[in-house]
Amino acid sequence: MKIFNKKVKSVRAKLFFTLCITVISIILFLILVNNLVLEQYYQYMKSNQLKSVYKAINDYYNSNNPNINISEELDEISIKNNFDIIIKDENDVAVYLSSKDYLSNIRKIIDFWGINRRQEYTILEETDSLEIRKIRDIETNANYILLSGKLDNGYYTYIRIPISSIQESVRISNRFLYLIAGIVIVVGGIAIIYISKNFSEPISELNAIAKKMSNLDFSHKYNVTDDDEINELGKSINVMSEKLEKTINQLRNTNIELEKDIEKKSKIDEMRKSFISDVSHELKTPIALIQGYSEGLLENVNSDPENRKFYAEVILDESNKMDKMVRQLIELTKLEYEKREFNNRVFNIVELEKEIVRTSQVMFDEKGAKVEFDTKDKINVFADDFYVSQIITNYLTNAIKHVEEINGEKYIKITNTLLPDKEKVRITVFNTGYNISKENLSRVWNRFFKADEARNREDGGSGIGLSIVRAIMNNYGNDYGVENKENGVEFYFDIDFAKEAEIKNKEE
Repeated sequence: MKIFNKKVKSVRAKLFFTLCITVISIILFLILVNNLVLEQYYQYMKSNQLKSVYKAINDYYNSNNPNINISEELDEISIKNNFDIIIKDENDVAVYLSSKDYLSNIRKIIDFWGINRRQEYTILEETDSLEIRKIRDIETNANYILLSGKLDNGYYTYIRIPISSIQESVRISNRFLYLIAGIVIVVGGIAIIYISKNFSEPISELNAIAKKMSNLDFSHKYNVTDDDEINELGKSINVMSEKLEKTINQLRNTNIELEKDIEKKSKIDEMRKSFISDVSHELKTPIALIQGYSEGLLENVNSDPENRKFYAEVILDESNKMDKMVRQLIELTKLEYEKREFNNRVFNIVELEKEIVRTSQVMFDEKGAKVEFDTKDKINVFADDFYVSQIITNYLTNAIKHVEEINGEKYIKITNTLLPDKEKVRITVFNTGYNISKENLSRVWNRFFKADEARNREDGGSGIGLSIVRAIMNNYGNDYGVENKENGVEFYFDIDFAKEAEIKNKEE
């Protein structure tokens, strides 16, 4: 029932039912008119025809034209119109009878017509010279229209037409209308379905486009095929769709830019707060040292030249540490809060690792640790060599600080492993030593984290190096991490290895 109601509410259904009701109403109206008006109209027309014949007969007798054969003219009128005509003179003698068989006996003819018998009649028209009646003969149950009139020459004329044929014609006409009604309903129904479909389809299409527009989908446009009102509406909707799409896109772009501006401002504000907090936290100790040793120099706490030189060296060393730490903080902040554009190129990672080890050889010697390589002589990668160098340096520096002798071995090992399924190279830096506790495995990447708080400031570092590694790898979107091994700790990171096309481009 709901589906039916839904269909009736549609334009196509409404148009279909409206046209069907209109067609049926017209047919019913024709049948009604046929039953109520046709017979009266037919009587009216026949009455006028009878009067015309009466006038013609009167004119024939008044003309006194010897060339006119009145009898022949009347025969023609009688046959042509299916009239029965009687004309008699003042002496009741028949002057003309359309029925020749009764020419000798006018009384017999009048009796045959039933003029003198009991009748029911209705006067349709009456004047001084004529009278028209609608008569039903009770004895014979015959119906007819009779004109009785007196001619100018004194003759009496009777003209009769039976009306049973009229009633039969009405019945036949009604039956024909019923047949036509059935045919019209079937054919008209098919035509109405076709017309309503053609009429409603464009409206349905426009409705579908409007619904999509309400959901901000402007991909559909109305196909304009004509210049009628619906196509004009389609043109207007197309124009509105284009303007709305353009306006909404502009608003979206403006909103995106605004969101970016707000996000950028928020990041800058967060970066500023973080930077100030970190600097304030980490500079307390070196500033206190510099302040203390500077006051000692000013107050000549120790006049010994060697001690004064030591004071000055401490101040210089702490200043250098402060400068390095501030630079590292600035770089870390940029990596964490800004999208870095790396200067990627193809280079040999093994060659870079050996160069970093060579420059750090003094630290290896101080710790009494040896360095091992488990890698090929040449592995080409595609990355920014400056930032990759920072990662390896931080890993090596961290390994040197924490390398310990385990089971008679004290070494640092660098390994490069190809990961073909990921198209990556995994670089690992292993050092013999004590494992990192589970709770500290994830914390080592935090700013200023130091696993061993007991280390002095000389060896402990700033605690920013591994945070820089994390920031660089997050920008690249590659894996990095730390794992405890049986006799030490291993840090790793992944980097893209160079494809043949990248190597070829470099060589060219």
